[in-house]
Amino acid sequence: MIDFLDPVDILVSMRILILLLAALSTVQIVRADADSTLQDIPLKDINGTDTSLKSYSGKVVLLVNVASKCGNTPQYAGLEALYEKYKDKGLVIVGVPSNDFAGQEPGTAEEIKAFCTQNYGVTFPLMAKVHVKGAQKCPLYAALTGSQSPFPGEVEWNFGKFLIDRNGKVIRRFNPKVKPEATDLVQAVESALGPS
Repeated sequence: MIDFLDPVDILVSMRILILLLAALSTVQIVRADADSTLQDIPLKDINGTDTSLKSYSGKVVLLVNVASKCGNTPQYAGLEALYEKYKDKGLVIVGVPSNDFAGQEPGTAEEIKAFCTQNYGVTFPLMAKVHVKGAQKCPLYAALTGSQSPFPGEVEWNFGKFLIDRNGKVIRRFNPKVKPEATDLVQAVESALGPS
């Protein structure tokens, strides 16, 4: 004897399925909005001009908190080399000066610019000096390191790195000791850039 499902049970099951699908699509929409919010956070560049990561929409961004008087400061050379190698393929490196770690970025905007260009020939964009940790953390780093981030947790030291894909989504995080020429970082950048 064949048992048939009650039409009411089928209808209830279909309604539950529709509700679940609607809930899942809402979650995806919220996540996409959260990603685009990262690009909408207001910033100032090193010259004090209003900007945001939206300026680099469609590009792969390597965001790095930088400092001039740190043991990691020579990474500026590697960052510039990485930028020169991949900028025509869509990579932009964004340096974000911060004095949060042992006072290793005490300079003014003009001093920071001069230091970077004179000592390392930096041509990639620099932002205004901000706090990247603690209670005064700027909104960008609050989003990058907060509980809703795919890579939560405070920045450990100068030259921490966040890799952001062409859609504004954070896809990797590298600790300050990972040099710009490290195989893992270069492969992640190449993967984010896609086929040439």
